[in-house]
Amino acid sequence: MNATVAGLSWHSLVGRRRAVLLFVLPAVLIALAVLVRLVSGQSSGNAADLLGQFSLGFLIPLLCLIAGTGAIGPEIDDGSIVYLLAKPLNRYVIAVSKWIVAIGVIVLFGVLPTLVAGFVIAGNQDGVATGYATGALLAGVAYATVFLLLAVVTRNAVVVGLLYALVWEAAIGGYVPGAQTLSIQQWALAVTEKMLGDGAAGFGVNSAVGLGTGVTLLTVVTVIGLAYTGYRLRSIRISGEE
Repeated sequence: MNATVAGLSWHSLVGRRRAVLLFVLPAVLIALAVLVRLVSGQSSGNAADLLGQFSLGFLIPLLCLIAGTGAIGPEIDDGSIVYLLAKPLNRYVIAVSKWIVAIGVIVLFGVLPTLVAGFVIAGNQDGVATGYATGALLAGVAYATVFLLLAVVTRNAVVVGLLYALVWEAAIGGYVPGAQTLSIQQWALAVTEKMLGDGAAGFGVNSAVGLGTGVTLLTVVTVIGLAYTGYRLRSIRISGEE
């Protein structure tokens, strides 16, 4: 990782207008958690419902879209990426540096709020908070890789990513049998299900894939996606044209 590239990427992400969503979305999650706790009291079932539907199903994909595309997309759009590529830096180092920054943003604004929300509603009962936080982290890593790659291969990364997150992950991949096996959310949910143990069935947590399959697919998408991102950066000419 290159510290300079990472620092510039961090300031680019948190300093843009889109960064407002980075603060608003987790704040909404925490507020909902507090409201649920006040209305229904301590409940692992309510925590699983909120974290499954809002955090893993909505918050994490959207945050990853913002972080993944925002880490490099604006530089490609305005052409400033050529100044970075003109430096004697390995393209894979650039890709990894921006990917790590995106992961850091996701952990700070997505994973940690998920953990806090889980503890607010359920305390330390049944491992719901840690189970969903772990699932959010693993899903976030894979999502960030996909969206970072999208930002490199297309100038319409935000639109394509939004359609993917809302149509495929939230709708088709979340409910259509068969298609669920190709959903990052379902792969991460397999880990959450394992961590919840016997209580998973009672909370309605039932991943479409097994633990081994889910972890393998998450790893494959992350490794191949990050490697191809670096490869595509190598194909970008200094003129800014591919």
